[in-house]
Amino acid sequence: MKIPNILTIGRILIAPILVIVFYFPGELSDWLSCAIFVIAAFTDYLDGFFARLYKQQSKFGELLDPIADKVLVATALALLIMSQTIKGPHVVAAIIIITREILISGLREFLAKAQIYIPVTNLSKGKTVIQMIAISILLAGSSGDKFLFNYGIQLGIYLLWMSAALTLWTGYAYLRKGIDLID
Repeated sequence: MKIPNILTIGRILIAPILVIVFYFPGELSDWLSCAIFVIAAFTDYLDGFFARLYKQQSKFGELLDPIADKVLVATALALLIMSQTIKGPHVVAAIIIITREILISGLREFLAKAQIYIPVTNLSKGKTVIQMIAISILLAGSSGDKFLFNYGIQLGIYLLWMSAALTLWTGYAYLRKGIDLID
């Protein structure tokens, strides 16, 4: 087992820990949930960094890394919807993000069978950063809201919508490119 794969597996294992911590009482839950998510999101950057630095890219890592990301994001969004931090029309933004991730994963799997690879764009990387920041802020809950002068939840929701818009844009571009390569 190499460092990048250990970090990726760790990101998957953190998801159930996030669920448990999310239900701790009071501010402890808010700050720990946020911290765990931030650490997990940072391991996404680190696993790629170490894989490139030490030339430890692997088929296992290629397969598992996007799955780990989706498990972490979907878990966090589900918690935020269940707790009604994300509610009403804002649930649409979360559903857009989750739906795109499922569709693009399916497309990637299909293209991989045909040995077609589409690299991740800088815009997609930017979308991921905004998405991770939005979810982190929202996981900080009412504690984070107070810390950000009672604008934390609003900021998190705004960034979630921004991420959803970029999700649609990058998802469409990825889908279009994939269809073009198949034909």
